[in-house]
Amino acid sequence: MTYQIIIAKRAKKDIDKLDVVAKKRLKLALLKLKEEPIKLSKKLIDLKIGQYRYRIGDYRIIFDLDGNKIIILRVGHRREIYR
Repeated sequence: MTYQIIIAKRAKKDIDKLDVVAKKRLKLALLKLKEEPIKLSKKLIDLKIGQYRYRIGDYRIIFDLDGNKIIILRVGHRREIYR
């Protein structure tokens, strides 16, 4: 089952701030995440920021699942994303 990816406005701003290399890695990671989001990600304990996280090196994607939609909420460096 392939999921549809929806990027929130805040996540779009986060992505725009990334450098070119990080954006390329993010694009490849989103293609993988689209296929098996639950298997590749970890569930977050504190649901205030999102349901799941997906690791891409030092960066994290915070997202929610809604049926067959992946809603990307935040994208950022691991030391700043959970604040």
